[in-house]
Amino acid sequence: MFKGLGGLGDMSKMMKAAQEMQGKMEKIQKDLETITVTGESGAGLVKATATAKGELTGLDIDPSIFVASEKEVVEDLILAAIKDAQSRATERSHEEMKKIQDELGLPAGMNLPF
Repeated sequence: MFKGLGGLGDMSKMMKAAQEMQGKMEKIQKDLETITVTGESGAGLVKATATAKGELTGLDIDPSIFVASEKEVVEDLILAAIKDAQSRATERSHEEMKKIQDELGLPAGMNLPF
């Protein structure tokens, strides 16, 4: 007579799990704004710092590379460092998402929103 109520209990568990996942997703989104990564080029002569969301937050250039005749090389090193930082940010973001997926018991390869 009350067989249907068992289904409601399962639905309640699913809703609770969905709310938990939403809370964890919101937390990881905030964390990705504070986690930083550093990309570099020219054996460390140029370093770019970015958040794990890929927002560039800093650039450190060794003054020894400022030679007028090497302007194009310097520009290339700066771009390479920025691209490296962005690549590391994407990698770190995926690592953080994998942690959440594992913690929530979600299947590998599930594309969570971002």
